Amino acid sequence: MSEVHANIEALQTTLDDIASHAVDRIVCLGDIVGYNTRPRECIALLREAEALCVAGNHDRAVSGQITTETFSATAARAVAWTRKHLRDDEIAFLAGLPLKANIEGKLLAVHGALHLDAGCETARLDSDARRALSMAALISHPSGARICAYGHTRELAIYERRSGKTVLLPDDAIELRRDSYYLINPGAVGEPWGADRRASYMLLDLAQRTLSVQRVDYDVGVPLAATRKAGIAPRGRFLPGPLRSAIGKGLSAIRARKNIKRAAR
Repeated sequence: MSEVHANIEALQTTLDDIASHAVDRIVCLGDIVGYNTRPRECIALLREAEALCVAGNHDRAVSGQITTETFSATAARAVAWTRKHLRDDEIAFLAGLPLKANIEGKLLAVHGALHLDAGCETARLDSDARRALSMAALISHPSGARICAYGHTRELAIYERRSGKTVLLPDDAIELRRDSYYLINPGAVGEPWGADRRASYMLLDLAQRTLSVQRVDYDVGVPLAATRKAGIAPRGRFLPGPLRSAIGKGLSAIRARKNIKRAAR
């Protein structure tokens, strides 16, 4: 799982669903905190579940290990709010999270990009070129692992490298080929990017060599109301991320044109 983002309603519902599958281990790909108002409870639940967690950029920012210079105004505001509402031991927990994890030589976990060391938690695998670099890093990794799980983009994806080609698989359930390499992104638990607001995660069975996407419904209105009350949520947060981004760019363009007209006068 990835992108919990302090959304306790989404995380609790997801963990309840996971419990019905009797998994051996939970892997969290970072961004436990940020955007929502229940960071303490989310940290506690993941620690109670003994989840193996790697650090996301929001976790690193809250613990003071990176700045928020490249964050959006909303994300930076949430980081500052979160830092004020966590105890010292909870901040220490976030600060102690590793950037990458090697799970039994079978699965590599990272928040952003496998091919980077410094800054791997902030890089996004959002282009063919960047995915190619991380796929190459997976293929050459000394562990021999053939699967790398990553997050950060908040978009579900299964990329398979086979016979010299990398393709995005359209299926929600696949059998893992022994001669292939995989980059997999489980999407988001607490802060989805697209129109589908359900929490998502993936079930990976290394013995049966299967991978499946799971989606869970929860009441998205509860965390949204809490973030608005706390002064974190921007206007239009209920809209899908791409639409919010497009509207923001449009408004910026309008403001820029108005400024040019004023200057021309």
